[in-house]
Amino acid sequence: MAEGVFVVIPAYNESACIAQVAREVREAYPNVVVVDDGSSDNTAEAAKAGATYVLRHPINRGQGAALQTGITFALQRGASHVVTFDADGQHRVEDIAALLAPLRAGEAEIALGSRFLGDAVDMPAARRRVLKLAVLFTRVVNRVELTDAHNGLRAFTRRAAERIDITLDRMAHASELIDQVRRSGLAYTEIPVQIRYTEYSLAKGQTSRGAFRIVLHYILGRVFQ
Repeated sequence: MAEGVFVVIPAYNESACIAQVAREVREAYPNVVVVDDGSSDNTAEAAKAGATYVLRHPINRGQGAALQTGITFALQRGASHVVTFDADGQHRVEDIAALLAPLRAGEAEIALGSRFLGDAVDMPAARRRVLKLAVLFTRVVNRVELTDAHNGLRAFTRRAAERIDITLDRMAHASELIDQVRRSGLAYTEIPVQIRYTEYSLAKGQTSRGAFRIVLHYILGRVFQ
């Protein structure tokens, strides 16, 4: 059953860890798609050591664009399920099975990982505050009751993935995606997952100032759609 699962990993300047992350995922799921989003390092070459497929944007477009490229590719290759997975080592491969379980059982079409239902190892207090504000924003603006609004670990049935059309190239895509989940009318669920915070992943994560820019980008995207 793993053959129909395509795991999409967007990556930007992740040469330090992308080979290991992709290799670990591929041990359980044979179709691993790394989308190198115009990295200035050798992310694409490093990814080839672990990924099944390596796609590359010639310029840096943003994580949203990389995800859409990977999702489109997976569907073209006949994916039955599409999983999105971060490149920085925060996610656990074993949590993918937990997300896929309700989809395969017909209980939902979309499964969203939640660190607040599961565990966030070594999460700084400042990061927790930013993420809790993102949850509040999602409930008020997107009108979706979630406990974790910006978790990159997600799973979609083919039917659900075909309805995803990310147009906001950068990090505001997470809020746009939630809008699309709501508008799709498809059943979704949250699944407890573990997020592992390391010095490396924290250095690449969002700051409070970055979170403000994401909100602004999302609002402008909605206004000018």
